[in-house]
Amino acid sequence: MRRSVRNLLALTTVTAAVAVGVPAAATAAGASTTASAGTTTASAASFSSSDWNYRDWWGTYRSRNRLASARGSIDVRYDDEESNRVRVTGKLWDLDHRTYRRGGKCAFVQFRTQGWNGRRWSSDVKSYKQCGAGHAKSFGFWRHDVAKVQVRVCQIGLRSRFPSSCATWRELYNAYDGEYGYDA
Repeated sequence: MRRSVRNLLALTTVTAAVAVGVPAAATAAGASTTASAGTTTASAASFSSSDWNYRDWWGTYRSRNRLASARGSIDVRYDDEESNRVRVTGKLWDLDHRTYRRGGKCAFVQFRTQGWNGRRWSSDVKSYKQCGAGHAKSFGFWRHDVAKVQVRVCQIGLRSRFPSSCATWRELYNAYDGEYGYDA
């Protein structure tokens, strides 16, 4: 649903830009042919790095057993062609009302990023843990020079280092996918 709305808005923006840009290009072309001093007028479309900026909501994503959930937003700001700042924010909910003695676990969310080299995921995986059913934990982090961001929601024991009941990795941002607006 969001993709359809986003595509419709992009199509509307492009249509408006073409409608405004075509008469201006025709006027510039006419001016360059009528120039008597031998100078030409150049009309070049220039794109700025801000054209690739991206902001969207993500989630609600749940663990495989649906006892943990997370949602939030992602904001990508470009400084240059392969230089950006990515801000991910959100909330993590523990939906497991069992006691720890009866097998209750904490909510756990992991984020992984990939740089522009595209070879492997960064070893710097950002994760957050929320213990206590019915309560949410807010989180947020920054990363620089990122091409891809993925998230997965799991559960984890109170004193464990190993998550369980993990859902699959979900894509939050991929600069190489045309849907996100990056086209360098």
